[in-house]
Amino acid sequence: MNTPQLTPNEIAAIVIGVVALIVIAVIVWAFNRRRTQKLRAQFGPEYDRTIAVVGSRATAENRLAARSERVHKLVIRSLTAQERERFVMEWGHIQAHFVDAPAGAVTEADQLIGDLMGTCGYPMGDFEQRAADISVDHPVVTQNYRAAHEIALRRASGRATTEELRRAMIHYRALFDDLVGLPTPIDSRPVQVVEERIETTEYPRRRAS
Repeated sequence: MNTPQLTPNEIAAIVIGVVALIVIAVIVWAFNRRRTQKLRAQFGPEYDRTIAVVGSRATAENRLAARSERVHKLVIRSLTAQERERFVMEWGHIQAHFVDAPAGAVTEADQLIGDLMGTCGYPMGDFEQRAADISVDHPVVTQNYRAAHEIALRRASGRATTEELRRAMIHYRALFDDLVGLPTPIDSRPVQVVEERIETTEYPRRRAS
C-alpha cells in the first residue's frame, strides 16, 4: 500500500503551523513569567502565603491579580495632616494604656486600625477581606495584621498571654506606622527589622523585680 506523498505546499503549511505553535507557546510562557515576577514583586511574602493556602500557583496568581484589580477600583487616599495628628495622638493614648491594661489596649488598637483603614477608604468587610485589601499596597505589614488579629481572637477567649499581647501591639504598630505614613516607610524593610525597632523603643519587656 503506497503512502500518500505530501506536496511542497502541504509540507510548508505543516512547518508554518508548528512554528506558529512554538511562537504561541513562547509568548504564553513569557507572559506567565512576567506576570509571576510582577505579582511576586508586588505582594512579597503575601505571594508565597497565598500559594501555600491555595495549593496552586496559577490559582493563587489569579486570586492576587483579582485582588489587585479590586483594590485599584477603590478610592484609597492618604490621611490629611489633621487626621494623621489625631490618629497618632490616639495611638499614644493606647500605647500608654498598655502598661496597666494590656488586653484592653490590644482591643483598642484593633479598633483604631479599623477606623484608620476606613478613613483611608478601605471597605470594612470581614477580616479576611480587609487583610486581602490591605495586602495590595502594604504586603509586608499584612503579616503583622494577621498575627495581631489572631492574638486578639485568643484574647477575646482569655487564652492570650501578656507576652502575646505585647507582640500583638508590636504587630499593630507596624501596620499603623505604614498606614499613617511615616517619613521612612516601613514596608521597604524586612518584617523582623520593623518589629525589632518597635519592640526596643515602645514595648520593652517587663523586668522581674
